[in-house]
Amino acid sequence: MSVSLYSRNVARKLLLIQFLAVTASGLLFSLKDPFWGISAVCGGMAVLLPNVFFMIFAWRHQAHTPAKGRVAWTFAFGEALKVLVTFLLLVVALGVFKVAFLPLIVTWVSVLVVQILAPAVINNKG
Repeated sequence: MSVSLYSRNVARKLLLIQFLAVTASGLLFSLKDPFWGISAVCGGMAVLLPNVFFMIFAWRHQAHTPAKGRVAWTFAFGEALKVLVTFLLLVVALGVFKVAFLPLIVTWVSVLVVQILAPAVINNKG
């Protein structure tokens, strides 16, 4: 689920919660080893940064109110770009920086789970 499907306030709260999850995971993994903490932050940022860019992209295109067919193509292009950037960030983290695999993947999955579950908690009125 993409952050653009929510209002600006919900999207900002979601990104803040994701950032807190990245920070908490980085701190917890750094208790074992500082290198593991850096690896965890890299995994979380591989989810958080593409979400921020996609949110900015969606808000910029939302203001122009394009035709219906163009909205779907713009959304699909943005999602494809987000997945590609996520993949590239993970490849750079693993290939170039040689980060530890376990904290990278654990944090990456946990931030993805936050992305799925947080909107339900944020929108829960009762």
